[in-house]
Amino acid sequence: MRINRILGIFFGTFSLLALAACSVSTSPGGSGGSGSHKRSGALTIGFSQATQQSPFYVQLRQGARKAAEKAGAKLYFADAGGDVTKQNNDIQDLITRGVDVLMVNPVDPKGVKAGLAAAKSAGVSVVTVDRPVPSGAAAHVGRDNTAMGQLVGERIAKELGPKGGKIIEIKGDAGGAVARDRSAGFHKAVAANKKIRIVSGPYCDYIRSKAVTAMQDLLQTNPDVKVVYAHNDDMALGALQVLKENGRSDVKVAGVDGLMEAVKAIDQHGPYSATALNDPISLGRTAVKTAEDVADGKKVAASIDAGTALVDRDNAHKYVGGTTFASEGAR
Repeated sequence: MRINRILGIFFGTFSLLALAACSVSTSPGGSGGSGSHKRSGALTIGFSQATQQSPFYVQLRQGARKAAEKAGAKLYFADAGGDVTKQNNDIQDLITRGVDVLMVNPVDPKGVKAGLAAAKSAGVSVVTVDRPVPSGAAAHVGRDNTAMGQLVGERIAKELGPKGGKIIEIKGDAGGAVARDRSAGFHKAVAANKKIRIVSGPYCDYIRSKAVTAMQDLLQTNPDVKVVYAHNDDMALGALQVLKENGRSDVKVAGVDGLMEAVKAIDQHGPYSATALNDPISLGRTAVKTAEDVADGKKVAASIDAGTALVDRDNAHKYVGGTTFASEGAR
């Protein structure tokens, strides 16, 4: 990817944090197409994605690909593999390929500053997906992660009742806005019950295998746990696996994202209690439509919230289906 030629553009600009998974909590600072790039022929979109190391991000890419095909647009894709330096290089490569508009799902919202500056210099507008950046984007497409955490927290608080109990929290990525917001929303929801105590678990980067390892240790040191709350369903399912292996069906589990495997577990009325919808297919579709509008010079909102909803034992049957993630459209 011509790394040697372009490293100088980015040297000294990186602040590596890690992965995350979607937010509308920060305005991207734009309201329409800001680039001066002029296109001819079919629309070409560059999509720089943070990672493919979880089902959410795989499906986000698929949603964008299908939407681009339907729109008759060409989509160039680059996977940063969780490396912010590579992502900045990827963005430069996509610009060099002559894309009309960029979609960026940042590894680190602050760390892609160099890539966004390169896009601005080239007159290419940027739409951020999943995680907003402080500035430099024409629009952001994501979801309210604080609301997701709060929805799940309210359900858990109701299930625990006045007696409360210990909750283990398995976190997403260190320093990530998504992890921060999903934690804040959950904590806010359970704060009224002073008998609820939250034990802070490690950051597992939204990866199930890491959550399995973490939960094995956490269960040993917290045998009196009543609930495990994870920042996504993949990690929650990892925790559930460990609980099952240790005969702890009394411990409730909750996550976020609406992963179908989790929705089906909720519908079985077992230990899995709740999740919040975060369909990546529709997110990718909305991002492509927004990128189209930006490229065409149409006025778009600075921040577009794709919406969420609670899935619990009362309504899980309405969402069960053959997709990887549940969505409002499945009801």
